[in-house]
Amino acid sequence: MSNPAKSIRIGTMVSGNKGDAATRIGEIADMGFESFEPFFWQTTKGQNLAELGKRCLEVIGDRDITISTLGMFGNPLEESAIDLETLQGWKDCIDNAHHFGASCVAGFTGRVRGKPLTDSLPRYKQIWSELAKRAADKGIKIAFENCAMDGNWATGDWNIAHNPDAWELIFNETPDDHIGLEWEPCHQMVYLIDPMPQIRKWAHKFFHVHGKDATIRWEIIKEHGIFGKEKFVFMRTPGFGDSNWTDIISELRLAGWSGSIDIEGWHDPVYRDELEMTGQVYALNHLKHARGGEFVVDPV
Repeated sequence: MSNPAKSIRIGTMVSGNKGDAATRIGEIADMGFESFEPFFWQTTKGQNLAELGKRCLEVIGDRDITISTLGMFGNPLEESAIDLETLQGWKDCIDNAHHFGASCVAGFTGRVRGKPLTDSLPRYKQIWSELAKRAADKGIKIAFENCAMDGNWATGDWNIAHNPDAWELIFNETPDDHIGLEWEPCHQMVYLIDPMPQIRKWAHKFFHVHGKDATIRWEIIKEHGIFGKEKFVFMRTPGFGDSNWTDIISELRLAGWSGSIDIEGWHDPVYRDELEMTGQVYALNHLKHARGGEFVVDPV
């Protein structure tokens, strides 16, 4: 009988840019991760994704581990050489996701650089209507991460899918059932948005969830505001931030959501570099406790 707790799996992200995603999965597969999200930054570097997917599944072997989502992060709306590589990367990930056993490809929408958010909508519709058809033909979902990448409504470089007002606009432009969000609470908290009501309203559009948190330093905000020299918020590994993950997962379950919560590391100001995997394994245990399920005994 399957474990109902694992209708929500806890995993982590693994970079694919250096060609060693399968090797890295093999190195950490026995730490207790239940899923992986191989991801690429701006380009796949021409890798044979069908072969990479095969290698990833081979190193997983008979372990109870899944790959539900591939990540392709860059700006597919612009037309510089690297942006065109990002666009091709999206096409290649969509075409080859099944070789990983994945049913979703996630990343940024892209953005017309330096322009107000709404100026990106015509180009967004042009690019993503085509990619949406490609994904539908392959049985693949598309999920946009809710990260502003330091942009805002007035200007930015990477992504327009970073707040609920923008979600309304983009889902109006591409009203496809298989286009949704790669959601995480952190990217709302860093802009002082309460993430909890979003789950109740938008969970039907959550195709993948990132495990990342934030610590808001309210004492800094009260004294210095959010535009001063003092940093008012930190991105955190789950278990070290302000979010109550028991509440988050409970709300996801109440909404009927199932899938993978894959930890996005490399942002925590404390648990990074030599302490990166110490933080990630702590987060793995923390999220499993919030969900209910077995634990890893000793963080590394």
